[in-house]
Amino acid sequence: MYLLVSITILVTALGSSSITSYAEVTEESIKAKEAQISQAKKERQDLNNAKTDLEKVKKELEKDKSDLNNYIAELDASLTDIQSKIDALTTQIEEKEAQIETTTNELNEAEAIQQGQYEAMKKRIKFMYEKGNTIYVELLIEAGSFADMLNKAQYIEALSAYDRQKLNEYIATTQLITLTKEALEQEKETLDLAKESREEEQANLEALLQDKSNQLASVQSDISNKEAAIAEYEAEIKAEDAAIAALEKEVAADKAALYSRYTYDGGMFTWPCPSYTRISDDFGMRMHPTLGVEKMHNGIDLAAPAGSAILAAYNGTVVAAAYEGSMGNYVMISHGAGLYTVYMHCSALYVSKGQDVTAGTKIAAVGSTGRSTGNHLHFGVRLNGAYVSPWNYLK
Repeated sequence: MYLLVSITILVTALGSSSITSYAEVTEESIKAKEAQISQAKKERQDLNNAKTDLEKVKKELEKDKSDLNNYIAELDASLTDIQSKIDALTTQIEEKEAQIETTTNELNEAEAIQQGQYEAMKKRIKFMYEKGNTIYVELLIEAGSFADMLNKAQYIEALSAYDRQKLNEYIATTQLITLTKEALEQEKETLDLAKESREEEQANLEALLQDKSNQLASVQSDISNKEAAIAEYEAEIKAEDAAIAALEKEVAADKAALYSRYTYDGGMFTWPCPSYTRISDDFGMRMHPTLGVEKMHNGIDLAAPAGSAILAAYNGTVVAAAYEGSMGNYVMISHGAGLYTVYMHCSALYVSKGQDVTAGTKIAAVGSTGRSTGNHLHFGVRLNGAYVSPWNYLK
């Protein structure tokens, strides 16, 4: 009877919940943490290797300064590449922050498991100190036969094996905690480097934009004849309009379903550059900032930082997502019934020709490609082959 009571006390001291309540720490989970540490180190190396060599880019651009159009096209390609790096870094930062949160939760869980294991082991050690030898002696003494004694000896061995298992589990959990802490530090270092790299790329972007602005201003100041300057500006607009008109003609001539899935139903447009409502240049006749003469401005300019999201104003089909010397990177969307929207000077394009979009779809990012000297979205609306006021359609 005393033996049964003693065994019951032993099982209680071990704690039945302690056997099943802890998440299993395996060799695979430890290897996964070691792989996470290696991956974080590799990501930092990749970040260092991917940084833009600004001086090399500028040196390459010097070759094209004698040809303004080629210079702008090459510089815009560099701007687009840098903006892509900034976008990728932003995504990586968001993913890394989420990964750090996950790793932190894993660390907290492992430390809780370790504490539970430690408390269970303390109970076991205390019990064995107080009762252990007595129980083992009683087990053997009370054996009714040699076979019974062997059975009890096996029971004693099972208890010892259980103790070893619990100790090994505690050691494995401690190892996992050590690796998880290291992984967390490695992830934080990678996050810091990604943020630093994004800042450097943003500085590279601003430096190239300043070079472009200076070069365009220099060319403008070199044109002593005002009429020549006006003629050059009008040639730019004419080339831009010709490109747009050619696209409209292509769509009109295409009777396939590709460009006829939408018919404009009279709804109001979504604001194409959310969170940025300042109009730096409105639609209509305006005094040209550098030419000093009144000229028609065929859209509205929305001032916004580089990389800001540009959204499709309405449901439609993308008829162009390309580069043109004056417009830079641009997107053109057909909304049916002869209605189009045009989004110019983008730093990055996220859609392609033939793609269907709905109002609010992210189609591009704000930039300063083409004949532009500052980050903004030039948003234009065309109806039946002519530009109309975007205010007729905007909320």
